[in-house]
Order: sequence, then structure tokens, then C-alpha cells
Amino acid sequence: MNKRKRLSKEEAELLGLDFNKESTKRNPRYSISKEQEKIVLEFRQESETIPNDYKEKSFVLSAWSEEGYMMDIDEYCNCYQLPRQDISSYKLISHTGTPFYNIVFKEFKEDISDFDASMLDSIVAKHIKPVTQRKRPNRPNIDVVDRVIYTDAHIGMDTNENGYSLYGGKWDEVEQNARIEKMASTILVHKKSSVLYVDELGDFLDGWNAQTSRGGHDLPQNMDNETAFDVGLTLKLTLLNRLVTHYDTIIFNNICNDNHAASFGYILNSAFKKVAEARYENVEVVNHRKFINHYFIKDHCFIICHGKDSKALKFGFKPFLDPKHAEKIDQYIKANGIYSVSKWIHFGKGDSHQALFDQSTSGDFDYNNYPAFSPSSEWVQTNFKKGRSGFVIEHVDINSDDIHRSSFWFKWQNNKH
Repeated sequence: MNKRKRLSKEEAELLGLDFNKESTKRNPRYSISKEQEKIVLEFRQESETIPNDYKEKSFVLSAWSEEGYMMDIDEYCNCYQLPRQDISSYKLISHTGTPFYNIVFKEFKEDISDFDASMLDSIVAKHIKPVTQRKRPNRPNIDVVDRVIYTDAHIGMDTNENGYSLYGGKWDEVEQNARIEKMASTILVHKKSSVLYVDELGDFLDGWNAQTSRGGHDLPQNMDNETAFDVGLTLKLTLLNRLVTHYDTIIFNNICNDNHAASFGYILNSAFKKVAEARYENVEVVNHRKFINHYFIKDHCFIICHGKDSKALKFGFKPFLDPKHAEKIDQYIKANGIYSVSKWIHFGKGDSHQALFDQSTSGDFDYNNYPAFSPSSEWVQTNFKKGRSGFVIEHVDINSDDIHRSSFWFKWQNNKH
């Protein structure tokens, strides 16, 4: 952040600033960066320790090359071994005795954007084992499609940070694995099709650096970023490996625009996509980065989102459909031409941690809330109630508007301190 400092004419010229003439006996103020302030302080220290008769100009790194031409910024950094990638802005100061670059360096901040996508290659290699590949079959001519929907897994969340939450709740790697195994087993018990859609509606990870995607909201967590990533990826692969040999085709839809996981979730799902599609030819992974997305199963259109986005919406979709959000969904449907190509439209969201299925408020589309996969956080326990957690399996009749839906619930496991 820039500071306001009074500078002499000589100091202003040193920084390449136009001298401000003010109707005062004091030096005028300037807005300068931390790097510029450092240059000024060094200049003043030299002025105080060197007699005026012998004062030399402040030391600067000359932009003149040994060959006598002006160096560009890349040559300048290479010559003086400056980290070019850490420079946020620069300006050539050429009207002084010795031309130089006034450089502002980036302030270091740990951010998820520093993630190196090439790291995914090593992740893929760790999880892929040689398998007998099957040729991806054509979509069979079927009448029913299986669909499983889960949301708000909040991997890394601590439900009982200090041991005094109202209801406790165990949410560690052991419990998460147990729930994934139960979900996989339940899907296979209720299997009615050779095609399966697995929709994960966001907030799969609880947050990056114990913060929501917008920052400023501290989250009690029992895993660091790396552990949450490893556990989350393993959970998704466990589900895949349990199901893949029982279906001819599996399509995973992952929401990556939400208020907890956001970019962290997208990175995890990118790793999952690389592993899943490299290992199995009958698997497709679609990672959705828009706030609202959709896909078709014949004459059915499924519109999916988390309910809140990563940065813009202060208030997301409510558990009960209101006119404002009905209009928002209607506009999305019109903008994407869905009315003209689909007979039946189903809107589905997470975020509310409730199971509410509304087929009547809107005459144009269903409005469905899906339950959280995780137990209630300490904040939810205090502000609302203990709550329930689970997942939903649907059997979609592709030739009619009939969808057979079943909700499955997890038992609450206490976390004893």
C-alpha cells in the first residue's frame, strides 16, 4: 500500500516524479510505494553521513549496458540477478544522470493461484496402476438412468474444535471413508441401469488455509491443505473404483464454483479427472466452473449449482424458491435455449444442507435441495440444529417425467475428546 511522504525536489527527481510546487515553505507530499520509500531513506542516510562538498548521488543500478545501449527490463534483471517473476511493475527513469529502473516487487502472499498444474502429473502417476482397459461402449438404448447426488462434504472441517460443541460429531478420514463406502454399496444395491451419473454439488473441501473462498471467515479445521487434498482425492477415487466395473458408463459432474472449496476444489477435481479418465475408458469427468451449469439426459435437463458462488453472491439460492430466484433460473433456461429442447427441467443445488424437493412452486422446473454429506459444523449446530446428513439416489425414466428418488441418511458419530 502506498504512503504519503514529503519529498525534496532532488528526492522527487530521483524517483522520476514531477516536482509539485505548493504554496508552502514545506516540501510537497507524494504517494510512493515501499520500494520508493526505501530508495528515499537510503538517499537521506547518505546525505547525513557524507559532507556536502563530497556528497555523491545515491547508488543506483545503471540501465546502460556495457555495449552502451539501454537495457530492457529482462536484460536489467538478468544483469543484476533480480527476480523478474516477482516484479509487479517497473518504470525506466532516464532523465537522471544515470538511467535506472524504478521497480516495485510483489508482496509475498501464499495463495492457491501459486499451485503448479504440472504437479498433477506426479499425482496421477501415484494413483494410476496398470489395468486392463475396456473400450468405451456406445451409450446403450436404455429406459432408466441411475443418478446419485451428494454435496457439502466439507473435507477438513472440525465439527468439535474445543470439545464443547452442542452435539460433537466425528468428521475425520476414518468417518469419511466409512461414508464413501456406504454410499458406494448403497448405489450398487439400488442399481437399475448400466449408466450412472454422479453429481457432486460443491463445497467438497472445507476451505483453503482455513478460510472460505472470499477470505475473512476463519474455519475450524482438523486437516491442513495438503492432507485435505490427499484425503479428498482418495475418497473420490475410492468411490470410482467401487463402481466402475458395475456400469458400462459413468459420468461425474463436479461443481467447482462455490463458497468453500472454489479453486481448491477445482484443482482436486482436475487431478481426479486426470486419474479417472487415464485409467478407465468408460468414465467421463466434467468439472463445472460456472456458477450455474446444465446437462441433458434425452428429454430431461438437469441444471446444477452449489447455491452460492465463490465471490459475487452475498446471498445465494434459498431452500424455498422465491420469485427473485425463480426469475434467475428462468432467465438461465431462456439464455441457453433449454425450453425448446427439453420436456422436463430439474434444478438442483446444495449449500442449504437440507433435503427439500419442490415440484409445484414453478410450473416450468423442479426446485431441489440436496442434503449435506458431512455432519453439521459447530456453527450450524449453534445457530440452527443438529441436522441430518446423507445423499440421494434417483432413477430417471428417460421417456417420461417420472423420477424415483430415495434419500439415505448417515448415523451421527460423536467425536469424543
